[in-house]
Amino acid sequence: MAKSRKTRDTGAAEAADAAPAKLVRDSFTMPADDFALVAVLKGRALQVQRPAKKSELLRAGLQALSALSPQALAKALDALAPVKAGRPKKK
Repeated sequence: MAKSRKTRDTGAAEAADAAPAKLVRDSFTMPADDFALVAVLKGRALQVQRPAKKSELLRAGLQALSALSPQALAKALDALAPVKAGRPKKK
């Protein structure tokens, strides 16, 4: 007797619908104080038994900012210290 093979017709259609979003890799510069804040936030997440990656914290921050009114967003952006664009010089 030959073994029957299962077809994946319906599985392939479902997989196409549930495909993950395309990921984009990027890099940026931030002040050391802001970078240290990432470590603080990671520690706070651990306090509630929810480990978080840096990218998760940044994405959560973007989601929180997107919920702000335009005026509140402008106020939050104005509170940031300006950062010089480009890569820092090597020492």
